[in-house]
Amino acid sequence: MSIQVKQLNRFFLLATAPFFGLILALLLGSVQLNWEGQPVQLSAPAEHELDQQVNQVSTALSDAEETAKYTISTIRKTAVLYQKTTSAMSQVVTTAQKTTRRPEAIYDRRITSKFGSSPYETVQSDKIRIELYKINPGNYKGYAMKIKLKDPSAMRMAVAGDKLGSSETTLQAVKHSGAIAGINAGGFADSGGKRYPLSTTIQNGKYLTGFQPSFKDLSFVGLSQSGKLIGGKFSSQSQLDKLKPSFGATFVPVLLQNGVKTPIPQKWLTSPYRAPRTVIGSYRDDQLLVLVVDGYDENGNSGASLPELQDKLYNLGVQSAYNLDGGGSTSLILGGRVINKPSDGALRPVPTHFLFFK
Repeated sequence: MSIQVKQLNRFFLLATAPFFGLILALLLGSVQLNWEGQPVQLSAPAEHELDQQVNQVSTALSDAEETAKYTISTIRKTAVLYQKTTSAMSQVVTTAQKTTRRPEAIYDRRITSKFGSSPYETVQSDKIRIELYKINPGNYKGYAMKIKLKDPSAMRMAVAGDKLGSSETTLQAVKHSGAIAGINAGGFADSGGKRYPLSTTIQNGKYLTGFQPSFKDLSFVGLSQSGKLIGGKFSSQSQLDKLKPSFGATFVPVLLQNGVKTPIPQKWLTSPYRAPRTVIGSYRDDQLLVLVVDGYDENGNSGASLPELQDKLYNLGVQSAYNLDGGGSTSLILGGRVINKPSDGALRPVPTHFLFFK
């Protein structure tokens, strides 16, 4: 009997233990003991304090929202102003470019009008512009090729076989180099069955046979590293080096310098009097002009005289001009075709060529 009572008491104790624990937790939850053993009463904040805190948070959020709206509005206005400014600057740049090009365009129209007709063939690329004209003043027939080098690399000089003593036609030089146009360049001297460039010759900024002071009316003509036609007589290498030549060849004579006709040596006035000719010159804006004149032989009976070409170049507004090798050497290639009529009946192999690239 006592065992059953003890078991019953244990049952009630276990059954009621959660309730007593809950009551005890509620009693203890309303107080907190500090380290000194004194109970500290915790109380919820007053209702008006909660309202004040909520109002403060609400006000702060409203201020942040207004600030964000103002910032967004300012950014949008700034973006619109930036776009307007960028557009205005672009228009200014475009206008400035047009204004800058206007004198160039006016000058080009003026010198082009002197040919009396439109070009019958034009080549245009990012690197070069070539305009081909026919010229026929009555005493001779030929071609004028006006060239705008937009990039100095659009013109180079080829040495036949890339070695001294070799020769090839201008057509061959054009084809294997991938050029769009080409003319014969400097004079030559034959020796031991080989054909060598005459006097001072420069390729890729290097003297192929060393510098030779100008003699017997010979003159150098080529292109500077900046793409300007340079030429004339030079008594020392340092004098030529100041012009920073990229390439060039030698022949005779100088026809124009700085817009002034230069005296033509007496020998070249009569020997030969007329002949096929190749001449290269430049305008004030550094455009190039190539004149190529046809003739049926080198005996002085056909083609043009040097005074005639000098006058023609002067009247066309050319500032500097130099005579290149002529006679049977005269060659003009454009677009893979032989434009002129070689006096030998076929193109003559020569050591050097001026080539033009698209």
